Amino acid sequence: MFLQNVKQRRKLKVPKKSGLPKEVIDHWPEVLEDIDVKVVPIEYLYSIRVQFEDGKQWEIDVNKTKKQGGSSLDIEETLEEMFTEYEDYIVNVDFRLDTDKIKEDIQKRTRYFLKKNK
Repeated sequence: MFLQNVKQRRKLKVPKKSGLPKEVIDHWPEVLEDIDVKVVPIEYLYSIRVQFEDGKQWEIDVNKTKKQGGSSLDIEETLEEMFTEYEDYIVNVDFRLDTDKIKEDIQKRTRYFLKKNK
């Protein structure tokens, strides 16, 4: 299965290359450079760029869909259907991350952890 549910959070399995792209690491290198990504929560996706063998590209604006009221489950189901239907024609999938949201959540959880363990 291309998508997976872990702890009630919707996550996408990431293609075999597990390192984050350089432009993401450059956003917050001291935290992001040593992370190996296996799954991506839908809430951290900004967009997805899908490249097909005929040269066509689809840009899927996940952030816009979320802002218009699309649930993580709806987004996951739609993506799963699309990837299943076109898997023989897809040559590359590029997940664009919402690095501001990732950074905000990590900082929030770090503050909570540090306060709790004083």
